[in-house]
Amino acid sequence: MNNPESLQKFQTAIYQNKNEDCELIEIGLSLLELGDFQQRWEVAKLFPKLGENIINPLLIVLEDENNEVEYRWFIARILSGFNDIKIILSFTKLLQTTEEEELLTIVAEGLGKIGISAINSLETLVKEDKSSKLLAVKALAYIRHSDTIEPLLKVVNDPNPEIRAIALECLGSFHQKQLIPIFIQALNDPVSTVRKEAIIALGMQSELTTEFNIIQCLKPLLYDINLEICQQTALTLGRIKSDEAIKELSIILQKEITPIELKKEVIKALIWTESPQTITYLKQALFRGNIEVCQIIINLLGTQKSENIRYKASKILMEFLESNCLISQEKSIKKNIAVALGELGDETAITALKKLANDSNKSVKLHAISGLKKNEY
Repeated sequence: MNNPESLQKFQTAIYQNKNEDCELIEIGLSLLELGDFQQRWEVAKLFPKLGENIINPLLIVLEDENNEVEYRWFIARILSGFNDIKIILSFTKLLQTTEEEELLTIVAEGLGKIGISAINSLETLVKEDKSSKLLAVKALAYIRHSDTIEPLLKVVNDPNPEIRAIALECLGSFHQKQLIPIFIQALNDPVSTVRKEAIIALGMQSELTTEFNIIQCLKPLLYDINLEICQQTALTLGRIKSDEAIKELSIILQKEITPIELKKEVIKALIWTESPQTITYLKQALFRGNIEVCQIIINLLGTQKSENIRYKASKILMEFLESNCLISQEKSIKKNIAVALGELGDETAITALKKLANDSNKSVKLHAISGLKKNEY
């Protein structure tokens, strides 16, 4: 509908207050639903003049997934101008349910715009309304402002594990020393999703590792009954990057009983540390690992950026290739080595690639030649 007359009538009625609010809201919604972009833009600027009476009707439209996305986008834009707890909760719910990128963006912006001023209202809702408690905590987490710390601290021991996990996830983004004991305590939570958020949060506080003995607190989680927790602990230790963290990772990598899926994450974590000592541990695992572990190590060695580490990585791959280890002669392994050496591209890598370029296997040969061409040899 492109009806300038309807828009003009709406403008006149608002400025002269000739109609009842409910009638004007109905006219405005009709223009927003059926008008072109320019009409919708003009109506969206005028709508707030009707005051808070528009909130409930607009929320009904916003939350109806059958309505056109652009129509809902304009509704969200209008609602962003009001400081109302119902809007905060509606926006929070939409962030979890909608997949429309444009709508997600405007809702997220709106939540950020009005969220800080609504923190006190959300804190009251958390304390007094059990039915809306989870949604209110999610809203506090989306706002992610330092003023949300206090209300979130009040729910870190909530009976609902989802609430505990959300609170920890948000608190983990704040670098405040008084939060560390909270995260350490949560490492013993009976619910794995809560333990996982506590592990991630501690990984964000690496500057306090020594003061709070964080690595020793995390160490038991490498042997957790839940494999995902073990994996997350390994990745967190990799982010901490200290010698102590690297040592704990190397121990778990060397154990034969360590599941392959965990070894994969341990290898990634060790690579992240970019430590020369890491290369030694990976070399040991390369010569003692199964084919799957070897492939992961080889591929990750090929991604190294530090000049010193790249040289050591090339040397290890060449030694492995020339060893009597049966796995090193597997076609898939030699192909992976060729690709990794092509990425590393130093003198040692080129020497090894020249050898692989004469391999009897066509695929290995082609990958080696490709690596040489990549380095212009």
